[in-house]
Amino acid sequence: MTGFNDLPIEDRARRMKALAIEALVAWGVTNCEPKLLKLRENGVFRILMPNGDPAVIRVHRAGYHSDAALNSELQWMRALADGGIVAPIVYPTLAGEDFIVVRTDAVPEPRQVDVLSWVNGETFGSLDGGLDKAIARPAAEFAALGRLAARMHNHVAGWTPPTGFIRHAWDVDGLTGEQPFWGRFWELELLTPAQRELMLKARDVTRQDLIAFGQAPEDYGLIHADLLPDNVLVDVTEMTPIDFDDAGYGWHLFDLATITMYFIGHERFEMARDAVVAGYREVRALDDTTLSHMPLFYLLRGFTYLGWIHTRSETDTAREIAPLVIPLVCRLAEDYLAGKRWTSR
Repeated sequence: MTGFNDLPIEDRARRMKALAIEALVAWGVTNCEPKLLKLRENGVFRILMPNGDPAVIRVHRAGYHSDAALNSELQWMRALADGGIVAPIVYPTLAGEDFIVVRTDAVPEPRQVDVLSWVNGETFGSLDGGLDKAIARPAAEFAALGRLAARMHNHVAGWTPPTGFIRHAWDVDGLTGEQPFWGRFWELELLTPAQRELMLKARDVTRQDLIAFGQAPEDYGLIHADLLPDNVLVDVTEMTPIDFDDAGYGWHLFDLATITMYFIGHERFEMARDAVVAGYREVRALDDTTLSHMPLFYLLRGFTYLGWIHTRSETDTAREIAPLVIPLVCRLAEDYLAGKRWTSR
């Protein structure tokens, strides 16, 4: 089968659902009608376990992670839960496996499939539906997001990963190398020649600045790397991170930049940004010198989104966010090259 990613989303979802139904037998789930929740990187469906409890089945994007890397993702999620940080629980198969690889005629490539516990709550916001709901939230909720990120960073600082643990890196090469983890962002076809030249210049400058910044353990470690409003569920006072698909090694400021980057330019941006930082500082040290590098990490985060659009051009999300992301990242690059730095009220 060729051109799977070019199929209408309804057709892709139907085929992924068929694969999910076949996979669920390994968990003892039969006569279940998976309900599509999201189809971006992964196909994510709501299901009911044999005891009637809701759960989530993920049909992973082909080739994104090795089996060892996916196993490591699930190990960290389990360790967070054991450490008192609310995270989805990994449901093993009847045979005790955390995930399986399924092959079916409905989908061209073998797919990794796992099942996670259902997490109550609503998303902090939605990129697909616009972020008005998220940016309208009070400062106290952004501060809670900052505390959540700090607790996760503290957890990693005191945790020894098991033997064989492996995840990708959002490091100097992963962000600005010849083959960045999410793709050669400067080659995005939608960029004008002037924009492409701007990205290349900004890439050179940020690469040198990252090298100078270094990878001190108080600034760098295992991070979620995708704490967008879509990936945080709010239930009364509890905030739960979901979708650890992009978790890897990187700078803590990269996590913080991810939370608020899409709000840049909004009149409430400074409120959100400062509240996240204030909440973070309630739980983990973050000095002003380190914080002054936030513009660097906003720009680097922007690079990754350009790369994502470039390498996921078949997705509806890539087409929808491109008109927002391209001018935003160009603005960030222009400001950074002009020497504009962190300001706080």
